[in-house]
Amino acid sequence: MKKLVLSLAAMLSCLAANADTNPTVTIKYDGTSATITIPSEASSYVTCTSGSSSHVKIEQSSTADNNPGEIIYKLSGSSDDGEFYLTGEYKTTLQLDGLTLTNPDSTAIHIKNGKRIKISMVSGTESTLVDGTSDTDSKGCLHSKGHTEFVGKGTLNLTGNISHAIYSKEYVEIKNCSINVKGAKNDGIHCQQYFKMTSGAVSISDVADEGIRVELKGETPTAGSETEDEDTGNFYMAGGSLTINNVGEYCIKTDGTISYTGGNQNFTLTNVQENAATAIQSVQFSGNDTEAVFDLSGRQLPKDALRQKGIYIVRSQQSTRKVIVK
Repeated sequence: MKKLVLSLAAMLSCLAANADTNPTVTIKYDGTSATITIPSEASSYVTCTSGSSSHVKIEQSSTADNNPGEIIYKLSGSSDDGEFYLTGEYKTTLQLDGLTLTNPDSTAIHIKNGKRIKISMVSGTESTLVDGTSDTDSKGCLHSKGHTEFVGKGTLNLTGNISHAIYSKEYVEIKNCSINVKGAKNDGIHCQQYFKMTSGAVSISDVADEGIRVELKGETPTAGSETEDEDTGNFYMAGGSLTINNVGEYCIKTDGTISYTGGNQNFTLTNVQENAATAIQSVQFSGNDTEAVFDLSGRQLPKDALRQKGIYIVRSQQSTRKVIVK
């Protein structure tokens, strides 16, 4: 028993040590300038290319010898003419510590990184993001290329003046934090793959299109994704509070299905649309021996699975395609 206790203590000590090794880059906004502090252990692969400008641009360069696993960026201060633009290939945590940031031209926060992106609201703080209307290519006030996870016990307010308030090219997950979408030219939250809320509070109002829009990422994904949810176009709510009002179209619109297993849904439950994929193929089961049917986890299914409602991947000698059967 004593050896077991010592082993557990050593393991916990190791985990704590590893948690402390993630380098933290601090960015403090002050009007039209910003102070960026890059720790020495990260200086070989993290570079600020914008000097002291409030339009902060950070580049991450990855090599085989420089791989910290994750980098933390802590944003604070205030600017009514600034932005945070990040490119790179490392997992990233963005800590919002009472940040007030407006970009009068384009996206307020743009994370051009396809890895897991954790956006953490520091406990007890309130951060506000507002974008501008000049950049017609902008997709959101907060734009994330990666798998976006909102966490923490603080509050984030967003206004999307050119398009969506939150845009994620991958999934969105929400836990603990409070998110208030004050308005959006298009959708309040727009994501691909899936949307999942387990706790926290989300309020969306005054949006021109959907409150929440969940799309399939592509028409022909590869079978064998990491999780069954990875590219379903589904909406999941297991806890928390979701309030949606004053929308131009649907409160929730998904290419997959909508599931509530917990939490409080404070919106018109009939004003939703499921299975809205634009690339729907109407198919009939055929006995073609050259075709193989898979689910989204890569498991091969009997060919008559296409008689049932669902989303499938059908492979033949000529092509691979996604099929949605209604």
